[in-house]
Amino acid sequence: MQTINQTGGPLAGVRIVDLTTVLMGPFATQILGDFGADVIKIEPPGGDSVRGVGPCRHPGMAGMFLHANRSKRSLVLDLKQPEGRDALLRLVATADVLIYNVRPQAMARLGLSYDDVAQANPRIIYVGAYGYGQAGPYAARPAYDDLIQGAVGIPSLSMRAGGDVPRYAPSPIADRIVGMAAANAVTAALYHRKETGEGQSIEVPMFETMAQFILSDHMCGYTFDPPVGTTGYARILNEHRRPYATQDGYLCVLLYNDKHWRTFFALNGQPRLMEEDPRFSTIAKRTEHIHALYEMVAGIMTTRTTAEWQRMLEDADIPVMPMHTMESLLDDPHLAAVGFFEFVDHPTEGRMRSMASPSRWSKTQPGMTRHAPRAGEQGEEILSELGYDAAQIDRLVTAGVTQLAPAAK
Repeated sequence: MQTINQTGGPLAGVRIVDLTTVLMGPFATQILGDFGADVIKIEPPGGDSVRGVGPCRHPGMAGMFLHANRSKRSLVLDLKQPEGRDALLRLVATADVLIYNVRPQAMARLGLSYDDVAQANPRIIYVGAYGYGQAGPYAARPAYDDLIQGAVGIPSLSMRAGGDVPRYAPSPIADRIVGMAAANAVTAALYHRKETGEGQSIEVPMFETMAQFILSDHMCGYTFDPPVGTTGYARILNEHRRPYATQDGYLCVLLYNDKHWRTFFALNGQPRLMEEDPRFSTIAKRTEHIHALYEMVAGIMTTRTTAEWQRMLEDADIPVMPMHTMESLLDDPHLAAVGFFEFVDHPTEGRMRSMASPSRWSKTQPGMTRHAPRAGEQGEEILSELGYDAAQIDRLVTAGVTQLAPAAK
């Protein structure tokens, strides 16, 4: 059973004002919350829209929300009302970081640009995670994961890898990757401020972050000017780079270095194939002929069962893993042994499966510091910390500036 992390974590004492919604920003701030930061999630009236995405036991507490918003406190504020903006700026004055994921133009319309926020707190680290860098022609465009995947060529790569139609990756990987990049930016900026005392404004654009991520693998010959070859990493784009079919299922195998290939060929009665066939003699030659090589492996893998191959390849120290489904992954023995899945008794949502922080620290282990909150669950607590008395809080509620979650039953 998972318990609340009492160790403090490496970011204990840092306060983060979280204006993000949906997935990219909330994933970033959950990482920071698990690291011990006091993350105050500012939600609009009605709450973060992702609260309603997917199965749930109670409205507003869907699984995707729960998996991206633990280790946070929730305060509902209508930032379009002057009193909502004033409350936010009062909170900013106590904070180290403000992070948002709407377009900067929207922040400016709310009177919450960097200059506005820095007036309330010159030491603030102001982080915007949004679609496109503001120096380019796409600056004002809206951005979502699917659009960014398309913009950096992921669907076109799926076609080059043998797909019948262009497809997005079956996970919002741009949101997740850029979320991690935003968390990295926050921690680096905190270190810089510790050394210099300087706050600053930072943009973490999805398009540029993902372009670097994809092109690092696939720029290839176009790295050089003039180009010395084509774009596209041949091994990654091979249509036979997929889980191999066996007699009774599928298995994930990666043959990469000379030792792997020599051992694999020996297992199949061809111990001297690398010496006899120049296509397979070096990694450069194998990359050049990777299509034929992977096609040959695919044919060989159909000659035995999954269990037979897994046993043989593990004994030969050739990299191999089963092909999990989402359901079988939940029962993976390694994840069970390292305590990756933890069962939580959520105060309102009951028993649920949670995931531990994947990194392991010898002294300041990150972990869940709070259960994922209901919209406005800590609103009264936070406003009281900012100096609002009970009558003032009641007035904000009556005016629709804030909403307080009812007491848990």
